Amino acid sequence: MNEHQTVDEARRLEALKQLTMVVYALYAASLFAGFTGIVAIVVNYVKRDDTVGTLYESHFTWQIRTFWWSVAWVVLGFATLIVGVGILILFAGWVWMIYRVVKGFLNLNDGKPMDVT
Repeated sequence: MNEHQTVDEARRLEALKQLTMVVYALYAASLFAGFTGIVAIVVNYVKRDDTVGTLYESHFTWQIRTFWWSVAWVVLGFATLIVGVGILILFAGWVWMIYRVVKGFLNLNDGKPMDVT
């Protein structure tokens, strides 16, 4: 690998880090404005191949799983509102989403991959 390739790779990795951070911010914003989660999941799927072989691949997998499990929490919560537990399920899902976003962002900030096994 020559110096030019090393610089290009460093730039590519920095761009992926920034993109991963933006996606975490979009997921965080979705806690208050759900549509940003749709933007985030689209970015995850469109850019996923670019992350293969990097630590950001695990973050994208983490983010994608977070999105789909959040959808499941919301569906279950709304489906059970009629029996009175839905609000608790929605709240638990909201707290779980906060945990996932914070844990992911902290690992990203520390340069660590997510454990997605």
